[in-house]
Amino acid sequence: MRRHHAADLPPSVGGDILKATNDKLGKFDKGGGRCSRLCSLLILAATISMLARHCYDFGVAGSSATGTVARVEHGLSSSRHRTRKINPIARGKSPFSDPFISPPRDAGHTNSGKALPDPLASSVPVDTGSSVTGPDGGGEQRGEHAFARALAAANDRGDLCGDRYIYVQELPPRFNTDLLRDCGTLSPWTDKCKHTANGGFGPQLSGSQGGVLQETGWYDSDEHMLDVIFHDRIKRYECLTNDSSLAAAIFVPFYAGLDVARHLWGHNASSRDALALDMVRLVTARPEWRAMGGRDHFFVAGRTTWDFRRLGNGSTGWGSSLLRLPAVRNMTALVLEASPWNLNDAAIPYPTSFHPATDEGIFFWQDRVRGLKRQWLFSFAGAARPEDARSIASHLVEQCAASAACSLMECRKGPSNRCDSPAGVMKLFQSSTFCLQPQGDTYTRRSVFEALLAGCIPVFFHPGTAFVQYTWHLPKNHAEYSVYISEEDVRRNVSVEERLRRIRPDDVERMRGAVVGLIPAMIYSDTSSKLESTVNDAFDVAVEAVTRKVTKIRKRIVEGLPEDEKLEIYSWKYPLLGEGQKVEDSHEWDPLFASN
Repeated sequence: MRRHHAADLPPSVGGDILKATNDKLGKFDKGGGRCSRLCSLLILAATISMLARHCYDFGVAGSSATGTVARVEHGLSSSRHRTRKINPIARGKSPFSDPFISPPRDAGHTNSGKALPDPLASSVPVDTGSSVTGPDGGGEQRGEHAFARALAAANDRGDLCGDRYIYVQELPPRFNTDLLRDCGTLSPWTDKCKHTANGGFGPQLSGSQGGVLQETGWYDSDEHMLDVIFHDRIKRYECLTNDSSLAAAIFVPFYAGLDVARHLWGHNASSRDALALDMVRLVTARPEWRAMGGRDHFFVAGRTTWDFRRLGNGSTGWGSSLLRLPAVRNMTALVLEASPWNLNDAAIPYPTSFHPATDEGIFFWQDRVRGLKRQWLFSFAGAARPEDARSIASHLVEQCAASAACSLMECRKGPSNRCDSPAGVMKLFQSSTFCLQPQGDTYTRRSVFEALLAGCIPVFFHPGTAFVQYTWHLPKNHAEYSVYISEEDVRRNVSVEERLRRIRPDDVERMRGAVVGLIPAMIYSDTSSKLESTVNDAFDVAVEAVTRKVTKIRKRIVEGLPEDEKLEIYSWKYPLLGEGQKVEDSHEWDPLFASN
């Protein structure tokens, strides 16, 4: 996008016009009586009008009180082919370097003085008219719908970014970077400041840690830094645009996970909701919102969905109400664990500690874990949960401890917890053929992705741990890469070891090959020095899924088709449906998701 500033103008433009005007007025004065006073006034008015128009078009700076006037050029015509440009940006630097881009107002009112929209309102404004809204809020008659240019770009085969453009909705720093500045408040129990370094990757691990890790690409990463990792990565996304009418999706850089973590313990509901409500007021007041009422907006909330779904309207209960706000229900939230009964969130992988900077680093790691000799049939890294009647962890600890074919790493709270060591966990999983992955505090656990990274075949006991969660990143057919043993079988003391020994060696090799093939889509790469990539990582997979979702909605609107309505109580089931299957058809997991 090209913005014209006073510095771009030829120095003589304004002066030449004024000189010409004065010369003309002088001629009329010398003519004495050849033109009446009224005629002179009309000529002066026309000249002032011409000056005003010229200043608008070329961005002539006004006084300090009025600032600079700039006309925004809305990109290239959709009829022209645009070439893909990949411009890597240094870590931490904003991709929006134009100093004349006005920062968003951080106040309770819009520029017009009208109050911002109520985030608790049930109605969401949608612009379904014929104008296309650009980043400056102006409209241009370009098509039947406000997103016509974006669809045209998506169909432009000469533009490699056509269906991938992302527009970043600017927010005041208190919604993101200020939280990193105040990192000491992010957790009441541990110091999170070190984990905010390196774009959210945390401190770099030195050496190979006894031959377990590669020399480079490994970090001491915190699983709850996904907000920072995703935002830092999107700053270097190759298809950014600052023309929202071209965007396949709009990213809102709100660090929802870091914000709510500050208030989960010892704070009231008002504190937990305050920043989320402010974000909604600001975003819904922006012209970009009107195009689709937020259905083209997405953000990252780097915790499980349950931290943002406080039940009821009271002040008690766990977490914030972010994902229950009416406006946010139109947006897409990328979380570490999604709800099986809601449609406005999607699960993406937990961050592991491996963030390779090159494709070769990924390929080298895949070759390494593929060729490892594994001395243990299975292993378990976890802790018994005798106080939790729902958990089967205690049963698995007992079975693993009693088996000569199992390696057990018991996780304990405190600084001596071996499960907090990336090298320790990797060593365990690299030496095991199968890795037991029961539910954690919630359905999912980071250990799933550490096992996949180590080339260890995961054993799941509940479909909510992976099968109905990471549907963008994992195969629909779970038998390709994993083993499923029901929790009820474990509670009946069915032997996990016997079940695993029944699997034929050929099938084990096939599953391990599938697991190793999944590794690129499970990791968040370090792209700070990479100009291009042939491998799609977890970030790439998630962004592509979001843009594909938005484009599908837009095409249905253009074609006059009704919304693809889905019952939220079956949200876990929709990604599993095959050709011709209906959501009402019975499924073996129906009893496990019978109610919210």
